[in-house]
Amino acid sequence: MSAFTIATSIDEATALMAEGARVVAGGTDLVVGHRQGKAPLPEQVVAIDRIAELTGIAPMADSNAGSNGTNSSGVRIGALVTHADLMTDATVVGSYSALADGAALVGSPATRNAGTIGGNIMNGSPAMDTGSPLVVLGARFELVSARGTRVVEPGDLWTGPGETSAADDELLVACLLPPRPRSSGSAYVRLEYRRAMEIAVVGAAASIGLDDDGSLASIRVALTAVAPTILEVDGLDDLVGRAIDDQLLSAVAETARSQAVPISDLRASDEYRRHTVGVMAKRAVAAAAARARGEHLAVPVNRSVGIGASVSISGGSE
Repeated sequence: MSAFTIATSIDEATALMAEGARVVAGGTDLVVGHRQGKAPLPEQVVAIDRIAELTGIAPMADSNAGSNGTNSSGVRIGALVTHADLMTDATVVGSYSALADGAALVGSPATRNAGTIGGNIMNGSPAMDTGSPLVVLGARFELVSARGTRVVEPGDLWTGPGETSAADDELLVACLLPPRPRSSGSAYVRLEYRRAMEIAVVGAAASIGLDDDGSLASIRVALTAVAPTILEVDGLDDLVGRAIDDQLLSAVAETARSQAVPISDLRASDEYRRHTVGVMAKRAVAAAAARARGEHLAVPVNRSVGIGASVSISGGSE
């Protein structure tokens, strides 16, 4: 039987982790994995769900807020924030819509209400629905141990399927999102075979900035479930300055396809994933651009663009 401790502070949790304890918050992966026989429960478990410092979505202090074309000071999302919180929070839905899109597609209502953003990040799955949104939105992750605090980029944290660079005694305490530029939008779309309880077959997130004339000012695209980790698409800067038209969207799709390195499994072949991820990238960019222009696309954007169910979960646009 595992030893179980409820921590009430970050210091208490990290001290127990240094002794070999495994962290649990929502438990939607650890407990399910154990019940399915994938992995035994660790000998020591420390619950972190009562640590107040790990909760909440709050603005980050920024003396430059409102300058340099930004309309936000950025936000700090505590590791215990649930997917249900992310898909309904006004700041996330309004300014970081891709993350709300991804959170709204996670599992079932029960999973979204119990599962946390911190658990999702530290699981390191290349199929996580919040992963590519976090990449295109410029997220950074705050890790704490008895040795101190460090902040890492997604590409430095996720090292392989289910693997991270975090030390055994490091606790993820927050996800940090930078200010969003004016005239910007983001979106996440994924291929859906069914409307709930689906693990992403492929998905794509996009973040778009527009110039005053409506041309492309900035672009980031990241792909889900087509590489050992979440894959950011390179080589899109050449598109800056162009009109967002069918030719540009086709170029995005082809670039995404060319960089994807998917595998074949029971859910899809590598060839099918490579083709459809280009479609998803194209749709994500189009939806992000629409939001940047001020158009209303409900969360999750999958519903607005005709993928999966026709009923929206919540409103919002960037």
